[in-house]
Amino acid sequence: MVTTSLLALLSGQWDVALALPPAAEIPEEVLRAQPDLRARSPVDNQPLSPTELLALQEALAAQDPEGAVSPEVEQLIFLLKLRKGFRDVFPFLF
Repeated sequence: MVTTSLLALLSGQWDVALALPPAAEIPEEVLRAQPDLRARSPVDNQPLSPTELLALQEALAAQDPEGAVSPEVEQLIFLLKLRKGFRDVFPFLF
């Protein structure tokens, strides 16, 4: 910042260094305070209205997360966790 100010002072373009953003530009602080009404679906990333997003979130929350994975996959996950536990306890065996 100091180098830019010094360079602007030496070059005689001091008004360029003190220039303000255009009046039509909305300040970042104002943009951060405004709520973002554009919503996207967490499922397929399609644009949704706020009411559609709320309905989708309620439908997703109402779904039963249990049983989402087949029993074979659940057993495989359990065996992998068991193997990792054995590897942590007995690192010299694996």
